[in-house]
Amino acid sequence: MVNINDVLDGHVVLEIECLDRIYLNGYVPILQVGGQVIRFMREHLGKNIPSPAILEKLGTRFRAAVRDFADVHQIPIVQFKKDDRKIDVMQRFLSAQEKSGISGVVAIGVAQEYQNVFAATQRDKGAGVPWYSFTKADRRVTCYYFYLWDDDFGAGFIKVCAYFPYPVKVWVNGHEWAKRQASKVGLGFTSLSNGFKSCDDPAALQRICDTLTSSTIQDFFDRWMDRLPLPLDDYDRQFGYWWELSMRQIETSRTLVFDAPRHARSFFESLITDNLDIGRPETVELLFTGHGPHHLGHPIVNRTPYKTKIVTADTQVSLNVFFKHSRVKQYLKDGRALRVETVINSPRDLQCLRRLEHLPELQQKARDINARLLDTERVGQGCVLASPAFERVASPTTTVDGRRAPAMRFGDPRVMALLDALCASITVLGFTHRSLRARVNTFLGSDADYTTHQMSYDLARLRLNGLIARHEHSNRYFLTPDGLRVALFFTKVHHRLLTPLLAADQPPAPDILRDALRTIDRHVTGYIDNARLGKAA
Repeated sequence: MVNINDVLDGHVVLEIECLDRIYLNGYVPILQVGGQVIRFMREHLGKNIPSPAILEKLGTRFRAAVRDFADVHQIPIVQFKKDDRKIDVMQRFLSAQEKSGISGVVAIGVAQEYQNVFAATQRDKGAGVPWYSFTKADRRVTCYYFYLWDDDFGAGFIKVCAYFPYPVKVWVNGHEWAKRQASKVGLGFTSLSNGFKSCDDPAALQRICDTLTSSTIQDFFDRWMDRLPLPLDDYDRQFGYWWELSMRQIETSRTLVFDAPRHARSFFESLITDNLDIGRPETVELLFTGHGPHHLGHPIVNRTPYKTKIVTADTQVSLNVFFKHSRVKQYLKDGRALRVETVINSPRDLQCLRRLEHLPELQQKARDINARLLDTERVGQGCVLASPAFERVASPTTTVDGRRAPAMRFGDPRVMALLDALCASITVLGFTHRSLRARVNTFLGSDADYTTHQMSYDLARLRLNGLIARHEHSNRYFLTPDGLRVALFFTKVHHRLLTPLLAADQPPAPDILRDALRTIDRHVTGYIDNARLGKAA
């Protein structure tokens, strides 16, 4: 059977970490509540009565500016239909612009979409004077997609809503940016459909990928906002009425290219089979951060279901692990590479703020998730009985400083519940006394009375056996490499091997296995009878 460690240790010719699809929100910070809208019209525009008619004039002026821009630069305007996949509609324009090698707007797409915009409600102020209040509501309005070909990023778009407060969306691709930067410095490579298949200098390519930062993306945004027709102008910008960027969806990938593609599918499908239970709450937490900084010790509050989804499309298999608003994807890329991709749809899932300036923190945490997935899969298929860690924890030992380390005996209900809880707590931020105790109580059952003193004792013996360590200046713990191996091996052997085997003489175990066990039982009984050993009363 194909083993992940055999493949990853001997058959990976290129391994690259890079931002993939980057999808951003653009918003005007001082135009987010009704009072700010009124202030914009009265103080900034000098209007005595804030009215939706003022906003309508601004929208009409913007729509006319878009048409004039398209006419002057001979840019096609495309009306999107309801079921259109927009990138497919625009691909011919993007391909033509790429051949020219010149940055520019390739086409403008027009769509009617629901957006969170301001709606006006008329109130009677007395003396027949109309007065309006403004609140956010979802309305179907006109949006303009400016599809671009950029010398640095390649294909991308900036979407501008034609209705106040003019929300913006930005889409670019990190792999395409890295390809263009590699070409500019003369670094030889061959491409996957959305990535790299080979490279003359992998270390140099990784350094290029690492230089894609929030400032690079901000420069792209500023460069194009200076060129596009917009509903806000330089005068508005002087008074702070301008867009800032926040993260809507960030994909962080790790791509491992195999030297033998013919083995890739069998390896990946074996991996899928071995990790079908990764969508359970306890195993999803192997990857994601479990506890926010303001709720230390409390279990995750997650009102969305944990789930694993196995997707087969065009005979290619992918694994999707969902958590809150985010997910991890693992799939074969072009039949040649293993792609691990963390898709963050809400930065708060990883306790990050949304502003674009926090992209480095989010990217690092997403890379940690990708690495933790591979590490967990490695350990899950690579645990062996000969490991010194198993021998050390199975019986009492003495540490190098002379302290006694109590045993962690396999099969003991409390030990197994503790290790089950550890598997549920392998998080980026670690775990606390309180959060681990809550997990252990869950595995011991509702009748268990697992006290804080027992938890303190168990934490001490885990530390003395080298299975956990403590974060400096913190009450949080994390699993050591030996701790990860022991926790996964003990629970895997107990749940996947011994428990099914002990029930193998009962249905639904296969008939051939039940017949074999009856044969063994008959021979053992014969040896007992021949030895004149009576049966226990």
